[in-house]
Formats: sequence, structure tokens, C-alpha cells
Amino acid sequence: MSEGGGLEQHVQAFLRHLAQERQAAPNTVRAYAADLRHWLLWRPAARREPDRLELRRYVAELMEGGLAPASIQRRLAALRAVCAYLRERGLLAQDPARLVRGPKVPARLPRFLTTAEVDALLGQDFAAGFAGQRDRAILEFLYSSGARVAEAATTMLANLDLHEGTVRILGKGRRERLGLLGAPARAALEAYLPLRERQVRATRRRDPGVLFLNQRGGPLSARWIFEVVLQHARRAGIRERLTPHGLRHSFATHLLDRGADLRTVQELLGHRRLVTTQIYTHVSVARLREVYDRAHPLAVQGGGAPA
Repeated sequence: MSEGGGLEQHVQAFLRHLAQERQAAPNTVRAYAADLRHWLLWRPAARREPDRLELRRYVAELMEGGLAPASIQRRLAALRAVCAYLRERGLLAQDPARLVRGPKVPARLPRFLTTAEVDALLGQDFAAGFAGQRDRAILEFLYSSGARVAEAATTMLANLDLHEGTVRILGKGRRERLGLLGAPARAALEAYLPLRERQVRATRRRDPGVLFLNQRGGPLSARWIFEVVLQHARRAGIRERLTPHGLRHSFATHLLDRGADLRTVQELLGHRRLVTTQIYTHVSVARLREVYDRAHPLAVQGGGAPA
């Protein structure tokens, strides 16, 4: 590897490779760029290629500085990716990040709604106009399809098939999957679409083609979808802060609670690896334990069988 600015140039080439060849999401590229920039600024001034000792020292300093384990693991993932890229191209003699370990990240069960909370959220009254029916369609769409917020914001109208009750969703890594729409979601979208068409005509703008629009006839941002979910969750009396990802968690948890197999849920969520989906089995087991402890006569210590 060349000295001086060589490593920075190779990192920039990696980021271009990530965006153009691997077609990573823009948010992913920005996150990798920020993490790798932090590492480059931290690196010792010595003009040498990175080694395992350096990376271990870097991780240790992040831990001593109080950075959250999940954030450290994210930075380490960026380092592993760029080092693997450099090694594959012969720019590093060895991959120094391959065996570097970060701190263990405590398992966190995702926040999800109870079925009663879902009923309260989706059963509330929505205004009859464009914004109200759009918001209702967004909530039904998220809960029915399990889509991520960025996926919902970029779903194209042409990818919607209400007759079949399906939607083609473009997910992470530009991987396409089929989302399913239940009867309530289809009804909400059928009520919204004529209002959407009228809104485009009223604004005299060219139709951008995305499913969900703002009042000006342009694409609705992911940030605004966050606000839609939060606002209507509060109206429904849901105390904890609800995000679009909370609806995705609820979608997966409720499917498993009702007997869906893990592979099917993996496919519907668009997870590349089954282990990512398995966290929802922990949620379901926790729910089963709660019901068991409440209902079984011998579940509580000191309890006895009925006479």
C-alpha cells in the first residue's frame, strides 16, 4: 500500500464500490463513511498499513471512552468491510480486522404492540380528506406488509396490485421481495388512491410515481412517515414512543404468535439471514411465558394443583 494519502484514497474507492457495485443504501454508505473517517482521524501518524494490534487498540479506546457496544460493533463492521476489500485487491498482505472482536451487545427485545393496541391504532377515526386517508393507508400498509420506513417511502404505485393483495418492495441491497396486503390494508389503499390522484391534479405537478405523497404532490419523506406513526399512536393512547419499525416488529411477532414458521417470516421481512429473524422467537417465547405464568396452576412458586 502506498504511503501518505494512499489509505484515504483506498477508503474512498471502497465507498464508491459499496454504493455503485454492491448498491448499498445511501444511509449505509453515509454511516460507513462517517465511521471510517473517525478511524482515519484516530490512526497514528506513522505511515504504515493497519495491523491487528492497531485495530485492537482502537476498539479498546472506544470502549474506554464509553461508546455504546452497538456503536462500537457498527464501527468494527465498517473496518472489517474495508479491510476485506483491501485484502481482496492485494492492497493488504493480511486482513487485520478478521479476528478483532468488539464488546458483546446486550440482546434487546424489540418493542411491539399488543393486538389491543393495534386495534386502537388502526380503529381510530381518520379524517375523510387526503391527509387523513393517506395516514390511515400508511399505518395499514406498514402493519400488513412489515415494510421498513425507507421501503414504504420509496414504494412505487406501479408495484401495487390491490387485486392480488400484493406489493413489490425494494429492500436493502436493492433486493426485491413480495409484500402481502390484508383486507383492511387493501380497503385503506382503495380509499386513498382516488384522493392521491386528485391531489396530483390539484398541485399541477408531474406524478412522481411513489405510492405515498405529501400535500404538495411530491414524495412523502421517511421522516414524515415517522411523524404520522407517532402522532396517531398518541391519539390512540399508546404511551410508549411508537416508530414505523415498531409496527414492523409487531407484524413479525403477531405472525409467529399465530403459528407462522420462521422461514416465512424471514422472507416477508426481507432478512438475508435467518438468525436476524430469530429474535422474534424470543419475543414470542416471552409472551408464552407471561400467559403460562398467569394461567398455569403450578407456574407460580408456592402454587398448588387444584383439589
